[in-house]
Amino acid sequence: MILPMKKVSIVLLNKDRENALKELRKAGLVHLEKVEGSSDKLSSYKEAFNNALTTEAILGEIKVPKKAKIADVQLNDDQVVSLCAEVCKKADEKKQLMEEISSDTTELDRFSNWGSVSLEDFEYLSSKGIQLKMYEIPADKYHSIADSIETILVNNDKKQVRFLIVNGGEGRPEALLPEAFEVAMPRLSTDDLIAEIKADEEKIDQIEKFFTENVSALSAISRFKKTLTSDIEFENVNAGMEHESDGNVNDLAWISGYVPAADIEEFSNVCKENHWALAYDDPADDDEQVPTKLKNNKFVSLIYPLTDFLGTVPGYHEYDISGWFLLFFTIFFGMIFGDGGYGLLVTIFALIMAIKNKASKKPFSPLLGLVLLVGCATIVWGTVTCTWFGIGPEYLPDWLKSLSIPLISNAHSERIWVPFWVTEEGVGLTKDQNLQIFCFILALLQLSIAHIKATARNISEKNGLKALGDIGSLLQLVGMFWIVLAMVVNGQVFPMLGEIKGIPVGKIEVSLIAIGFVLSFIFSNYEGSVIKSILASLKNIISVLLGVVNIFSDIVSYIRLWAVGLAGAAISDTVNTMAGPILGHAILFIAAVALLVFGHGLNMILNLLSVIVHGVRLNTLEFSTHLGVSWSGIKFQPFSEKK
Repeated sequence: MILPMKKVSIVLLNKDRENALKELRKAGLVHLEKVEGSSDKLSSYKEAFNNALTTEAILGEIKVPKKAKIADVQLNDDQVVSLCAEVCKKADEKKQLMEEISSDTTELDRFSNWGSVSLEDFEYLSSKGIQLKMYEIPADKYHSIADSIETILVNNDKKQVRFLIVNGGEGRPEALLPEAFEVAMPRLSTDDLIAEIKADEEKIDQIEKFFTENVSALSAISRFKKTLTSDIEFENVNAGMEHESDGNVNDLAWISGYVPAADIEEFSNVCKENHWALAYDDPADDDEQVPTKLKNNKFVSLIYPLTDFLGTVPGYHEYDISGWFLLFFTIFFGMIFGDGGYGLLVTIFALIMAIKNKASKKPFSPLLGLVLLVGCATIVWGTVTCTWFGIGPEYLPDWLKSLSIPLISNAHSERIWVPFWVTEEGVGLTKDQNLQIFCFILALLQLSIAHIKATARNISEKNGLKALGDIGSLLQLVGMFWIVLAMVVNGQVFPMLGEIKGIPVGKIEVSLIAIGFVLSFIFSNYEGSVIKSILASLKNIISVLLGVVNIFSDIVSYIRLWAVGLAGAAISDTVNTMAGPILGHAILFIAAVALLVFGHGLNMILNLLSVIVHGVRLNTLEFSTHLGVSWSGIKFQPFSEKK
């Protein structure tokens, strides 16, 4: 459930502001409204943090020999700040040196065919009245240079001739062929460029040595960074807190935030002890900064590691779907992984880690609990579908096959299942079609829960007419379910039009969709006026009409559970087929085992990615859209001391 909040405002003396914030942080009860502070201290903190972040990245890239033991150096904050500033300074120096080396190397490449070029020699000859300029020209054009131009051949190859023009004047000689181009003098003599590159490389080596010598400070930098994060948060609030600035000893300062309603009495006592003025009230409906704090039992809380990883937080005025999320995610995980053998491995891993944590007296890990749960779900799905490491049913024991459900079991995949209402010869459902039907039943169930919850909430808030809009969406969902079965699964078993045992299913499905559309059109935007609700629907008539199509696509999207599971099973079968022929050879046995481990391991990784992409999507998109959850919430994070 989403815990109710109280919006609080506290007023105190400005001179006591810093001490008051320390007490407020010690209490750890209030989520402060966002403030943007500005002060010299805050700027210095941020600069130190950025330097620490950069230093951590630089030193983290230093490769240390595996056998080398890195001692954890103990540094105080001032030493860390000084070290980080020095590392950043040297990193900038290294970058500049590398740019110089690159520039000098490019310059040397330009004169690689000229040999050594000395600026001093050119200047000496110029002082003696001999002016030289370097030129290059295509090899077949050199002998066409006018005799009036005095040249000295330096060297040549098949394509180019390099030569000097003697006393050719300040500019380009007028008689010189256009194919000849002047080679600009280097920045330094080539020997000096080589020396400069060598000197820069030595400086870089010294910088690299400095970095290597300080790798041992990484732990200290990491600790300092965590401490600095808390200091930045504190100083940001301190500098951003609104206050009077008359210079009076009785100047006031104030700040607002949110406290869980259950903790308001405790927070009130804190305010009394510190002589702060306190005012609180329920958050306004249009307040967008109200944080969300979730509270559920230990079992439902198993989903929190996943939602924290995804960063999904429902809005304060939205729904807490943690329980439903956990239920359907567990089912989706089992169906996508799809293999009981994989589930067995996941479960064993979770149990080993849980036993290890218990032995070391570590607290219960919700993440391990979630892994154990989804592992068990995968075992169950693998059991009912008779899927174990992609092994063909003919190689599995009979007792294992007997545990499967024939309608969806691989052990009965060749059978055609004929529903009781089908009388036509040769018409029935295959195992894959039964799995598709199961996927669509899950869609109907989950999306129906969304509309039922929305309906119940509107009724509880005495907004019964708007609840009719949700009922209309539910009717469209039920009617569209049959159309999906007819169009995707089997049109003969599930006729879109006509009758089944005297029941006019065609008329029923069309009637449900039509009635649902009308109810949704009239009441889905109801906010006290039916006319305004209808006008709002007319204004967005395109979206309203597309909404019917979206219901169809949302139901069909659940077929991904079957499709992804089928792909995983195909990969397992391929791996087994490749490894099977060489398992019987003693010499190649190790290679076969390696192939099986690699193939099935890769398949498990792909399945995990599929769960994140598809299993999570069905909860956070399809289900949440029908429920009206936009995940726009702000997680409750009280202003507190960081451990």
